[in-house]
Amino acid sequence: MKFWSKVTLAFASVALLSLSGVRLSGQAPAQGKAATQGKAQGKAETPAKAAAKAGGPAKVTAGEFFKNVTTPTLKDLTPDDFILAMGLVADNLGLDCADCHPGAGSDKVDWVIDTPQKKTARKMIEMVGTINKTNFAGVQMVTCWTCHHGRDRPATTIALDAVYSTPNSERDDLVTAVPGQSAAAILDKYIAALGGAQRLAGITSFIATGKSVGYEGLGGTGEFNIYAKSPNMKTTEISFKDHPDRGKSIWAFNGRTGWITTPRGLLGEYEVTGTGLDGVRFDAQMAFPGQIKTLFTNWRVGQMETLGDRDFNVIQGGTARGLLVTLYFDTKTNLLSRMIVYTSSPIGRAPQQVDFDDYRDVGGVKFPFKDTFLWLDGRWTAEISSIKTNVAIDAAKFGKP
Repeated sequence: MKFWSKVTLAFASVALLSLSGVRLSGQAPAQGKAATQGKAQGKAETPAKAAAKAGGPAKVTAGEFFKNVTTPTLKDLTPDDFILAMGLVADNLGLDCADCHPGAGSDKVDWVIDTPQKKTARKMIEMVGTINKTNFAGVQMVTCWTCHHGRDRPATTIALDAVYSTPNSERDDLVTAVPGQSAAAILDKYIAALGGAQRLAGITSFIATGKSVGYEGLGGTGEFNIYAKSPNMKTTEISFKDHPDRGKSIWAFNGRTGWITTPRGLLGEYEVTGTGLDGVRFDAQMAFPGQIKTLFTNWRVGQMETLGDRDFNVIQGGTARGLLVTLYFDTKTNLLSRMIVYTSSPIGRAPQQVDFDDYRDVGGVKFPFKDTFLWLDGRWTAEISSIKTNVAIDAAKFGKP
């Protein structure tokens, strides 16, 4: 995997991780003109953009925003969902931006030019869609990953070492319900482990501060502030005091709408939509976990799993629009250790993972002070240094940046 142009994609992939506001603090140093050129190659002023400037919803499609997006499966996506799909293609085939877009990661990138790889990718995307429509009534049973598994060209013959070695450990996205504990029982233990329902209900707001460590060696360490207000408002602001030229990245959700501002990203500022909005809402609600049992009506318990040397109870829930959330609770502590959120895409689900660690007591309630984020284009760690609870926060803090 070529890191530099993957970083360029990560700048644009701000919608990939809707589960927490502090996930893109690992932005790398300036990529020359790459980011600005990518935006310049979008169409400068569509009716949708004009409406957005006037305060209306931004309904711009990828086909309008970018030049030369012709694939029927992708051109009607929002720009952020289109970037998400690009991340899936890159990771499923073990590629990066530069394999299809000459010069990606440099100041000479050409996003528009057609290359043989890009033409082939278009055909394959439509082929996958046709297979699912023809054979599975449109249900997404086949994706790029089904055949490629991180290879440019799918393997056609099994390696005998694979037959007699460790069994395939890949997990299904969908958790199959098993008899035993109920989801409610597992969640009750989690609430008790955090400090109990009464103490959790007593926290109506908090402000967390800390540093984010990402893209080691590329100057990716920044400072963040998280503002949260019960039951479902949350904003994260990230800045780099040693690099003020990077601007401030902001993720805001006011209980109804979500906005993302990344000055160095391809998309700049935009409203979050679709399953991305569902993910932002879930993230804001999980800031106040006492309400977790009510967040989904379809919680189900899966088979207990072992990660490393620890056992975990696994439950999963989701929304009608296709958001899936899988939670892993340590069987010894009953605390949440891992969360995987899957957002939907026409070419496959996009996973985003957070590992929670270093739980500490704050006023009788446990908070994780170390969160490790993994997504399609990178990973980084958020280290919280301070949490202040029940503080006054202006409602405007959660609005459009």
